[in-house]
Amino acid sequence: MKGKVYLVGAGPGDPELITVKGLKILEMADVVVYDRLIPRELLAKCKKEAELIYVGKGVGESETQSEINEILVEKAKEDKVVVRLKGGDPYVFGRGEEECSYVIESGLECEVVPGITSAIAVPEYAGIPVTSRWYSSGFSVITGTRAGGQVIDNDYIPKKGTIVVLMGVNRVEELQKVLAEVRDPETPVAVIQEGTTASQRVFVTTLSKLSVTIKENNVRSPAVIVVGEVIKLRNKLWKQS
Repeated sequence: MKGKVYLVGAGPGDPELITVKGLKILEMADVVVYDRLIPRELLAKCKKEAELIYVGKGVGESETQSEINEILVEKAKEDKVVVRLKGGDPYVFGRGEEECSYVIESGLECEVVPGITSAIAVPEYAGIPVTSRWYSSGFSVITGTRAGGQVIDNDYIPKKGTIVVLMGVNRVEELQKVLAEVRDPETPVAVIQEGTTASQRVFVTTLSKLSVTIKENNVRSPAVIVVGEVIKLRNKLWKQS
């Protein structure tokens, strides 16, 4: 078990949503390299002697990706069990594929432990299914910002079905413009901040009012944007106590 790297998906925010396997590996790790979105309750599950290394990944902070790659390899070469703990799922806009390939190219073993992605779980916790026989037979997950900092172009925007946007809040005005090139401005939209946690906030609006809604309510990352008719089901599937 020594000298190995595990990419573990921590889930969408609620610490109880990590998988059984992910938690088991976390508890035995010698080194845990984690992002800013990792619940502190999960870090408390690490053994006392484990080395915890924070690598940020927020806007305007964090180690570079190459530095993170080097940390994983360096620690594994010390014959340690290294967990790269990532929010959501490692392979859904998590750069897990970059880290895994670097570890393998360095002659080390890397195993990926899937996590529950926020693209599905966060809308669910807000009473919004990403698919429905009534409204949507498919869904797409896109990132608000591409590598290099460019906003995603409209070639990636499907004409039908649900769209889930991750990492789009900080570029919402440009994102709204791109979405409106493909979708009706009156399409229902939901903005969900800190989904699946006790701090969750949900705002339902339309595509034409997306950027205004985010600014007026001071929505900050982490937040998920959902576009599509499935949002109409929130009235049936969400009941506050």
